[in-house]
Amino acid sequence: MNYFLVKSEPFKYSWQQFLKDKQTFWDGVRNYQARNNLKAMKKGDLVLFYHSNEGKEVVGIAKVVKEAYQDPTTSDERWVVVDLAPLQTLKKPVTLETIKADEQLQDIALVRQGRLSVMPLAPEEFDRIVALGS
Repeated sequence: MNYFLVKSEPFKYSWQQFLKDKQTFWDGVRNYQARNNLKAMKKGDLVLFYHSNEGKEVVGIAKVVKEAYQDPTTSDERWVVVDLAPLQTLKKPVTLETIKADEQLQDIALVRQGRLSVMPLAPEEFDRIVALGS
């Protein structure tokens, strides 16, 4: 199993809307590195959902329910989406400030490449963030 983190601005697509929708395709990725991370996702992989800009916090856990396919919002074949479904809301959001202050999380992409919208996580990084949100 692989682990990832995806970012969304809450005013564009919030965790609360995701819970209501029960499933969504993750679209709008127009960065090659983020696109490659989408392509690496496999059915069953776990994904942390991060509110960017407003809040700046991990708020929930989702899972990949369908692997990469052509982004239906564009005819450009370079871009893909995956389908995600929410699994669980964290008991307490894990802020970017908390993540940056944690010794075990100093090297994650969220800290090193703040503008990347889809990023892989090591299993221990994923587990640490989930533990911080428990």
